[in-house]
Amino acid sequence: MWHKWRITVIIPCLNEEQGVDQVLRRMPEYVDEVIVVDNGSTDRTADVAASYGAKVVREDVRGYGRAYKRGFAEATGDVIITLDGDHSYPVDALSYLLSAFEHLNVDFLNASRFPVRDRNSMSFKHKLGNWVLSLTTSILFLRWVRDSQSGMWVFKRSMLERIRLDSDGMPFSEEIKVEAIKHPQLSFDEIPVMYSSRLGEIKLQPYRDGIRNLAFLFRKRFQLSRR
Repeated sequence: MWHKWRITVIIPCLNEEQGVDQVLRRMPEYVDEVIVVDNGSTDRTADVAASYGAKVVREDVRGYGRAYKRGFAEATGDVIITLDGDHSYPVDALSYLLSAFEHLNVDFLNASRFPVRDRNSMSFKHKLGNWVLSLTTSILFLRWVRDSQSGMWVFKRSMLERIRLDSDGMPFSEEIKVEAIKHPQLSFDEIPVMYSSRLGEIKLQPYRDGIRNLAFLFRKRFQLSRR
């Protein structure tokens, strides 16, 4: 428990045997539930996660958004925290994020990786892509978003009943932020966190995923206009 809230941490994984070990061994005791969504791993990701007492659920249909939707369906906590299984997001910052979430009294808190303090954690190509996508999000939805692609969030689970999440792929990360920003009864904020070099293989395909994310933002903008 964190003060009055039960906390669920959701970690989507695809072949993150090395990283998820480091993430779970640092998980704070006040986290009530850890859900690792195995998105079709062929290594020992599931076994490693289970050895730490995490609830492992399998989602055989590949996709970043698909994995999160599976995790959300299993979550029972009042507040959900998300992070990647590659140990790039700081597990030791969970108390910092929860304190900020409580102090700011928001429904959705985004952990921004910018400004990047570890120069080795993100290439110039990835920084540029993130900047373009975040700027596009900010312009299209009239709300400054520093890091539209961050995978570390804190939000009230009850929020999921009020929003519509369509993407099964990488655009899911920007979609959940857009839904929080545009909903008249939800509040959104951002704070910076330390971002580190990932452990294990890189699965992001910058050009393909960047173009898909950009196209999704425009589709999402006009879908919202028609609602």
